[in-house]
Amino acid sequence: MMLLITFVVFAVVAVAISLVGMKLWVQPKEAIERVTGTGYQQEETPIHPSLVFRDLMTRLSEVMPASPKDVTAMQKRLIRSGFRGPNALKMLYGAKVAFGVLMPVIMAAVVANANTDSSMKIMAIVAAAAAGFFGPNEYVKIRGQKRQKEIQRGLANALDLMVVCVESGLGLDQAIVQVAKELEHAHKEITEEFATVNYELKAGKRRIEALRNLADRTSVEDLKKLVAVLIQADRFGTGVAQSLRAHADYMRVQARQIAEEKAAKLGVKLIFPIFFCILPSLFVVTVGPVVMKIIRELIPMMNNM
Repeated sequence: MMLLITFVVFAVVAVAISLVGMKLWVQPKEAIERVTGTGYQQEETPIHPSLVFRDLMTRLSEVMPASPKDVTAMQKRLIRSGFRGPNALKMLYGAKVAFGVLMPVIMAAVVANANTDSSMKIMAIVAAAAAGFFGPNEYVKIRGQKRQKEIQRGLANALDLMVVCVESGLGLDQAIVQVAKELEHAHKEITEEFATVNYELKAGKRRIEALRNLADRTSVEDLKKLVAVLIQADRFGTGVAQSLRAHADYMRVQARQIAEEKAAKLGVKLIFPIFFCILPSLFVVTVGPVVMKIIRELIPMMNNM
């Protein structure tokens, strides 16, 4: 068992050192060959050493096959999580392969000298492999949920500012740009989404298509409702300011109702902390002295009778 673990660790370290050495040594060698006139002359963009990890993850992602449906769903998750680079999907699959190999190796090295059964060691190694393989997916999921909550939190302020901008005479496109500028530091996530809408409009997309892309990217229910209101106002020719004002009032009422619902659930949620945390300490403080007095005085008295 120890020989197998030693061989696997040696192979992983050797492959990693070889890849890093190729990246750091082959590029200067090609530059020297171009200067001296020897070797195959070809103009290539040099790769910075800081990009070695990204290239390694990209190469590892090619090992793992994926169906087209899975790729599409994973791309949507990455976009909703804020990972929108061209190599985001390859980085994710590369991380899955890398952690799926490294985690069981590390776990095997940890449990090698443990005083447990071999079946428990195998289960621990398999669990580490599963955690390393599915861990990046969970990270992307948690990151996406957190980003959606941040967008939900900043949507009310963005909507109020948009209402002010539209009522002051700005168009909807200019209002979106102004909201993105004003909320850049307060609500970064929703600012990025509005900036993306502005870029799509500048690229020549229709406003309806850009707004629908906004709803699909974020997958936030309140933002989807706002997009539906803006699309209907644009399609039927109604006043955008009036529609935004009505939707802002609706969001305030909804937020108040959600707060009242959470306050009503608070009493029920406090039952378990009170029962398991407060009541035992209360019993110790109130009943403890009486029990100690009974043990010290009453029990000896009964024994003497």
